[in-house]
Amino acid sequence: MELLILNGLVNGLIVGGIYALVGVSLTLLYGVLRVVNFAHGEFVIAGSFLAFVLFTSFGIPPLLAVPIAAVVFFIAGWGLYYVLIPRLARSDDPELMSFLMFYGVSIAAAALMLLLFEADSRTIDYTFTPVSVQVGPIYVSTARLVAFAITVVVSIALALFLFKTLPGKALRAAIMNPEAIQIMGVDIVRLSAFAFALASALAGVTGVLIALVFPAFNPFSGAEYTIIAFIVVVLGGLGNPVGALLAGVLFGLAEQMATVFLPQAMAQIVGFLILVGTIFFRPSGILGVRFKR
Repeated sequence: MELLILNGLVNGLIVGGIYALVGVSLTLLYGVLRVVNFAHGEFVIAGSFLAFVLFTSFGIPPLLAVPIAAVVFFIAGWGLYYVLIPRLARSDDPELMSFLMFYGVSIAAAALMLLLFEADSRTIDYTFTPVSVQVGPIYVSTARLVAFAITVVVSIALALFLFKTLPGKALRAAIMNPEAIQIMGVDIVRLSAFAFALASALAGVTGVLIALVFPAFNPFSGAEYTIIAFIVVVLGGLGNPVGALLAGVLFGLAEQMATVFLPQAMAQIVGFLILVGTIFFRPSGILGVRFKR
């Protein structure tokens, strides 16, 4: 039992790191733009398919696919912002319009991936040397350890960016008080475009890591990660990047530990129980930060 618990803790940290990046990219978008991206999971899985194409067609390993995905999705996100968001600003009900628009983007993205890759699950048949590494009394896949190391590096880099650089501080200010930052003369349109691009880049990188950590993915996997992102965002606090990072790790640990002590069918509903419990007992999230419009 001790080995099972230790294995659950290690896997929980690894999976939690993935969930943290899934959530923080969505919460950045909501914090700055006040829109909910229902296509977020499809963006993430598109990153997985990009890594798949880079490896199978060009022989580019997943490690090199990480920076490529970041650049490709950053540029795509920047362009997509100017295609989608200005239409929301001109609508009578931007929040309802954002729901309908991104839900449509979700369906279109899933259909496009289905057209390009069909419904079969795909995997990246890339093997690290050694295949596994001994961590105390258990062995952990090298691919999972590499993915975890990347999530740690990306999380630290994101935290340093948000707290130590002027653009990062501007993003945090826009999350806390968008009206005040416009009074200070900040170009909120460019800042919002940057936030959308950064969130897209994080989603693309997360997709590459998912291809490393999980055995398979398909065009319909996006809905699962959209749900996970919402759970993490609500648990961490709407628009709170640090809360999302912490919530992702906690959620990953809870999910993996549930598989140790509960039947598989019961373990799958742990995430929803956490979501409902958070809404009832701490609706502002675990860090208790409230944002006003």
